[in-house]
Amino acid sequence: MPVGSAFHARTLELCESLNYRDWAGYYAVSAYETHHEHEYNALRNACGLIDISPLYKYRLSGPDALRLVNRVITRDASRMSAGQVYYTPWCDDDGKVIDDGTVTRVAEQVFRWTAADPNLRWFTENASGLNVHVEDISETMAALALQGPTAARLLARVCDADLSSLKYFRATSGHIAGVPVDVSRTGYTGDLGYEIWMPWDAAVTVWDAFASAGHAFDLHPVGMLALDIARIEAGLLLIDVDFHSSRKALIEAQKYSPYELGLGRLVDLKKGPFVGRAALREEVKRGIARQIVGLELDWTEVEKLYEAVGLPPTAPAGTSRVAVPVYKGRTQIGRATSTTWSTTLKKMIALATVDAPHYAVGTRVEMEMTVEAVRHRAAATVVPTPFFNPARKTALP
Repeated sequence: MPVGSAFHARTLELCESLNYRDWAGYYAVSAYETHHEHEYNALRNACGLIDISPLYKYRLSGPDALRLVNRVITRDASRMSAGQVYYTPWCDDDGKVIDDGTVTRVAEQVFRWTAADPNLRWFTENASGLNVHVEDISETMAALALQGPTAARLLARVCDADLSSLKYFRATSGHIAGVPVDVSRTGYTGDLGYEIWMPWDAAVTVWDAFASAGHAFDLHPVGMLALDIARIEAGLLLIDVDFHSSRKALIEAQKYSPYELGLGRLVDLKKGPFVGRAALREEVKRGIARQIVGLELDWTEVEKLYEAVGLPPTAPAGTSRVAVPVYKGRTQIGRATSTTWSTTLKKMIALATVDAPHYAVGTRVEMEMTVEAVRHRAAATVVPTPFFNPARKTALP
């Protein structure tokens, strides 16, 4: 049975819908109101506050902390400076992704690591022979994501940290209402945003500081339904939906390499040895067999499908996580795993696994759609991700 996170005393009061889900054993709000549209609009036009405390969080410290990070992740951690954040996957010996998350170099010999799934045992096993301490801080560190166009101004109002020069994927420290916090220029919405890390027992104080100052910035608490739409627009993958951890996969087809996830840019085969490097080298030589890509559906064709049965076209209110086939001619070449209507872009978009050579940008394919319990196909085009990529995401506010 789930339990409340560090912010549950506040989120419970605000959750009018009583619509919750289980996230890593914690109650996570799906939508605060009966519909999530106000929360989504806050992310794109104002700012939203999201409880991300259920993330698994680890602290690595000691003389060999860097060596452990470099031994596990696919990127070259030796290039990280203090205050820098990496988004990265990490793999098993076969080059298949175990998980993905962020690694922050807090200090010269200290790293903070976030993950979707438990990874303490994996990190500890790979720390064999190294002088490093691996600590699970999931239940002692709370976290909030403050995301949206007005997020920077609100954060500057309540936090004493110097945020004016905080670049994308960088981190700094400060205080909010007297509580020590770490602030990283990161998020899962593809917009201007920050993630704030704080002691678990002081979390409510930080929430109250945002809530007190938030009215002038049109701050809204945001749940998982709105976040799901935003992350698809940002082209961001969700474990157990768009791909599976190699540790939980039941068959080989459920396992993905970083290249198949479209994350080849995050693999540095020239750095020192890391788990899975040999297998990833061989995959590059063979060629990438499939890849997760963005699909943009032809809305005119969708309209015709509904018109044929005498109905107005219906855009899904939220995200569909039901996998549906993707075709090229008569052959199934993959499956779409996350599909949504983008209110901002006024398009139906999807993240899909597509076989080679059909994952090239510009390729025309067809995606299955169901209208009145009858299966049809609608034309779609492979497009670059992110679908939504505003300049404010990376610019200094």
